[in-house]
Amino acid sequence: MNLADQKCESGVDPLKPEEAAKLGEQTPGWEIAEKSIERTFKFKNFVEAMRFANRITAIAEEENHHPDLHISWGKVIVELSTHSVDGLSINDFIVAAKINRLMEQA
Repeated sequence: MNLADQKCESGVDPLKPEEAAKLGEQTPGWEIAEKSIERTFKFKNFVEAMRFANRITAIAEEENHHPDLHISWGKVIVELSTHSVDGLSINDFIVAAKINRLMEQA
């Protein structure tokens, strides 16, 4: 099943590095760090960046999995991690896939 079609769940286990790498193949554009994944999205101006960030909030609320958003002129940096496991979980990649889909629809 496509990650973007899955739902985040509570009580997930932390991912092993090889599991995260495999899921990373399904979420192009995201960089995997030790305990997080991150992607930078670029826009023409601040207003477009804010609109995109606001659209991410709807996904975050629906999934109950909230990224850190860093918004500046023409740019939104999205960072995902699962605080309850102090690292990465499947939920991070589900939300990343949903954000990628959102960007494709823009």
